[in-house]
Amino acid sequence: MLKPYFQKNTIEAGCDEAGRGCLAGPVYAAAVILPPDYKNETLNDSKQLSEKKRDELRAEIERDAISFCVASMDNNEIDQINILKASILSMHKAVSGLTVIPQLLLIDGNKFIPYENIPHKCIVKGDATYMSIAAASILAKTYRDEFMYKIAKEFPEYHWDENKGYPTKSHRAAIMEYGITKYHRLSYKLTDSQLSLFQ
Repeated sequence: MLKPYFQKNTIEAGCDEAGRGCLAGPVYAAAVILPPDYKNETLNDSKQLSEKKRDELRAEIERDAISFCVASMDNNEIDQINILKASILSMHKAVSGLTVIPQLLLIDGNKFIPYENIPHKCIVKGDATYMSIAAASILAKTYRDEFMYKIAKEFPEYHWDENKGYPTKSHRAAIMEYGITKYHRLSYKLTDSQLSLFQ
C-alpha cells in the first residue's frame, strides 16, 4: 500500500513524467492533488500495472482528484533544450494548470528546478512510494500512450502502437529502413550507425 502523504495537513501535488527514454514523440508530465483521506488499493507505479488497469485507474484518478493537470513538450522542444529540462518544464506546466495551489510538490526522481515559490521534495522511486506521484505517473503514461496510438496511424511502419517510441529493435530497424519522421528526437542516438542516416 502506498503512502497517502509526505507531510500531514499539507496540500501536496505529486508530479511525474513519461517518455524520457523514447526516440520519438513528446515527453508528458502530470501533477495530481488527491484528497487527504484518499484510498485506492490498486494504485501503484504505472510501470507495475497493465495497460487496462492504468486506463481504469486514470478514470478513477480524474474523478476523485481535487485537481489534476497533464502537460507535454514535443520532440522539437526536447531537441532544443534537452530531455531533462523538457521533463521538468512539462511538470512546471502541469503544476501551473492546477486549480488549487499546492503547498508542496512531490517530484518523482532526483532532479527538479524550483517552481515559483512552492517548496518541493525529490523522491527516487516516488511513484512506488506515494499515492499522488503514482497517480501522476498513471496520467502522464496514459495520456502519452494515447498520443502515440494516434501518430502510429500516421506512421504505421514504426509500430508506435506497440513500442510507444521506445528504442526497441523493431523501432531502430524501421528508422534504418524508412528514415526519420517529424516526431523523432534528433538529439538522441536513433540508430546504431547514426551517421549513415544523415549523409
